[in-house]
Amino acid sequence: MGYRWRYHDSTGSEVIGPAETFDEQSEAEFWLEENWPDLLDGGIEQVTLLHDDSDVYGPMSLRPPGDEEE
Repeated sequence: MGYRWRYHDSTGSEVIGPAETFDEQSEAEFWLEENWPDLLDGGIEQVTLLHDDSDVYGPMSLRPPGDEEE
């Protein structure tokens, strides 16, 4: 299955996002680096990186530091 992102809204609830999968963790992280603004614009506030079905890290906010919504 490889690496993929799980997407969350501002409440931490899981939401549907792009169903991309990656062979390497670095590929998944590069994809997120390129696409986080579009994800945020689409209502995705946080992401969790998964390897197969196990959490690698997250949830991690997509908002830049100091730009957290109240």
